[in-house]
Amino acid sequence: MAMDAGEIERLIKEGIPDAQVTIRDLAGDGNHYAATVLAPSFAGKSRVQQHQLVYNALKGNMGGVLHALALQTGTP
Repeated sequence: MAMDAGEIERLIKEGIPDAQVTIRDLAGDGNHYAATVLAPSFAGKSRVQQHQLVYNALKGNMGGVLHALALQTGTP
C-alpha cells in the first residue's frame, strides 16, 4: 500500500505548522518521494534534529506505508 503525496504533505504540515512543504514523486510509483521542508522553527537545529522532526510528523509511516523519502530541510 502506497502513501499519497497529499497525505505526506498534510502530516508534515500538521506536525510542523510553519513548514513550507514540496513533495515530488521520484519514480511515479507512489512509493519513492522527495520532500523539501523549510520551516522557521528549524532555526538553530542541526540537520539531524530537523529530519527527526519531519519523521516524527509522519507518525511512524516512514519505512512502512512510506517506503522511501529523500529529505531536504532548512530554514526559509
